[in-house]
Amino acid sequence: MSTTISRDREDDDEQSRSPKRVKVDTLSTDADEILRSETQCTDPDGILPPSHVLLGNQPSSSSSSTARQLLESDVGITEYISRDVPPVCGIIKQRFTDFLVFEVDLDHQVVHLKSLDKPAPTKKDKKSGLGNTPAEENHDNEAPLAPMATETIGEENSGHPESLQTAVAESSTSHIKSNGEPVVKDDVVWDHTFAVSLSPYFSEEAITQLEKMYLEGPMLQRGGSDSAGVDTTTGVEQETSSQQPTSENQGQNRSSRGERGRKHRGRGDPHRDKRGDTRKVFSEPINSKADRSAVHQIVRGLFKGKLETETESPSDQGSRIVVSWSGRGGRGSGAGQGERPARGDYPQYIHFTMQKTNRDTQDALAYLSRTLHVNVKDFGVAGTKDKRGVTVQRVSLRRGNKTVEDIWKAANQVGRRSIRDALSQRGEHGIRIADFCYRKAGLELGMLKGNEFVITLRNLQADPSDSVDQAMDSLKHKGFINYYGMQRFGTAAVPTHSIGLAFLKSDWHKAVSLILQLRPGEHPDVVAARQAWLVDRDLDLALALMPRRVVAERCILESYKKQGGETRNALGALSTIPRNLRLMYIHAYQSYVWNAVVSERIRIYGCDKAVPGDLVFEEEQSTKNSECDELSDDIVTAEPSIHPDESGSRSKRRQPWVPPKIKTLSAEDVHKYSIFDVIMPLPGRDVAYPGGSLGERYRDFLRKDGLNPDDFLRKQKQYILNGSYRKILQLPRNLSWLILRYTDPDVALAQADEDKLLGFDSPTVAEDGKFLALQVNLTLSTAAYATMALRELTKTETSSHFQTGLTQASEDQQFRGTVNTSHDKTLYDQEMAD
Repeated sequence: MSTTISRDREDDDEQSRSPKRVKVDTLSTDADEILRSETQCTDPDGILPPSHVLLGNQPSSSSSSTARQLLESDVGITEYISRDVPPVCGIIKQRFTDFLVFEVDLDHQVVHLKSLDKPAPTKKDKKSGLGNTPAEENHDNEAPLAPMATETIGEENSGHPESLQTAVAESSTSHIKSNGEPVVKDDVVWDHTFAVSLSPYFSEEAITQLEKMYLEGPMLQRGGSDSAGVDTTTGVEQETSSQQPTSENQGQNRSSRGERGRKHRGRGDPHRDKRGDTRKVFSEPINSKADRSAVHQIVRGLFKGKLETETESPSDQGSRIVVSWSGRGGRGSGAGQGERPARGDYPQYIHFTMQKTNRDTQDALAYLSRTLHVNVKDFGVAGTKDKRGVTVQRVSLRRGNKTVEDIWKAANQVGRRSIRDALSQRGEHGIRIADFCYRKAGLELGMLKGNEFVITLRNLQADPSDSVDQAMDSLKHKGFINYYGMQRFGTAAVPTHSIGLAFLKSDWHKAVSLILQLRPGEHPDVVAARQAWLVDRDLDLALALMPRRVVAERCILESYKKQGGETRNALGALSTIPRNLRLMYIHAYQSYVWNAVVSERIRIYGCDKAVPGDLVFEEEQSTKNSECDELSDDIVTAEPSIHPDESGSRSKRRQPWVPPKIKTLSAEDVHKYSIFDVIMPLPGRDVAYPGGSLGERYRDFLRKDGLNPDDFLRKQKQYILNGSYRKILQLPRNLSWLILRYTDPDVALAQADEDKLLGFDSPTVAEDGKFLALQVNLTLSTAAYATMALRELTKTETSSHFQTGLTQASEDQQFRGTVNTSHDKTLYDQEMAD
């Protein structure tokens, strides 16, 4: 058996290029064994952790060839707070706009899209909020910032000669017409003041050459140049590949080559020409260092960073200043493309608001990384958001030398489409970013207060005047069990917590097998890609077919490709999966155990009061965390230690984890605490377990899964989990609800931010509608699941496949498309579906 390998760099919706195929030797015996394990489609009860039997669920009756979908009971979700309250039956997430999520930042501000317009240049001052840390920013007061080169000069020119101050002042007034019409290029007006500013340092001929070079724009050299040092169209001196450096400019050329080499290593722009624009204009020799500094500042101010300057190696007469098109600003053939100030002029991060529709957070960031030509590791978010829905959150980007204008243009595909289209059509791939600003620091997981939700339950089966009010009143005052929702465990037949268990047991080959395994009900493209590898062992075809949104699978297959088809290094292949995704598997297993033990706690002791043996934060810790449902299990306390090759600068900012002070309640002090103070630990080192049978239950689950409850997490050098605590009940804030009527299920009953800004029609309520819908507004603390609040209302399964079945069987489906709507609202959901 042989394998073929190819390179596929196209997006999901593009045709794959014909790759070069490389044959690899027959797989080893070990690899054949792995192949057999990967292709086995076992019964889901065998895929689930061994501790699944402790949940008391009935064994699956499905055959090994027909895998059933994951249910709530498979992940420990079994109890309700108010079983005596009649259910409010309705369909969850029938449309994407039925589930709107808005992040609440550290200043308690709800994040919304505010403007789709191009960021306007704004003076850099304290009022703008420039340089604030994410904890200090207030999005209502943020001013989108764009580079202002003259402002930068004004701040940096302290100590320079008076001639520099004069030159800057003259350059800032260069929009005044004099001696005829000035020449305008982008936002720079070339007139007589340019010559006045440059004449103390450049000859008249050099100024003429500089004007011509600038007004003609950057010129790319592809595969060398036919000229021998001089461009025949401009007369400006060029450096060619055959040109030998003279003693005067040898050091400069060597420096330039080294700089170009550094820029092209690592995360260079793949669209940038390897040679760039090589034309140069030289100043007169300058002896004074202060004067040379003045020239650098003048050129930067006049041309707003589009041209760059370098100091040539000194000679007897002094050093010349070399002016050329910026390697950053001269990218592309059009004028004004890629203009960037020096990195030090502005903070190194750009923050923006992202709205995504039917995309998980990692998939959305991966798409943005390709669109913006940046590394996905340079993005930061405060929290992950639901896939099925429309969610809004802040994102940070380590910008390198990109500006807010660069990001806005790239995100809106300006050039491929017009600005008019960008401001009148929805964002591509269901993603829109807006509201840009510079910041000194990036975002990290946990830098939020929670999320605000606008949720619409369709085809409501309840008496609005009785059952709804009773159920909502119970939710408002009694809350809901703070389970980890089904999103935590994935929607496929192979749940994420099973993969997490394989990670914790260092069973790397099993983890790979579970990730690559065939899964019933997946998109046909994904099924075909899996079969191409598992059955045909064709890496070429598998990678060509595998959509980019399927991140983990692609990472593993690409790792195999780099190893020439070798599959024995499973740990190495897994390490190429983005770190946050690997952590998700580990957290899923912790969440599974937490759910199971909390269900047992509710079954044994109820949900009305605290009992002896329960855990609570000590008084000072409880006050400190009064607004949080848990102590950040997704951030510091339950985060695996960072592997040395992944740490980067983020680990330097992370504070050492300090275990919180936990109190085990006794019979004497149990009356001092309410049920809303009770917490449960997620398995990890340095956590306290509850007393009595519940503490032993934790150990039963871990032992059943082949883990040592006392030190199993200490042995995983790559995945050391500190553990954390989470409150067992959650009270929603700002809870309100409304009964609506509708007929056509394709008509939106809530409007996303992007549609509001695009001026699309607002949702209208059909007073004579045939069906009822319940629209719920609520705010939850970080890491709480809104679907678990809805579960308390509906008393039904919240798994996606179950809700899909309700939708298909719903009476309102026969009225789809009966109401004419503008802007192709119906097509929107169809196009965005998987």
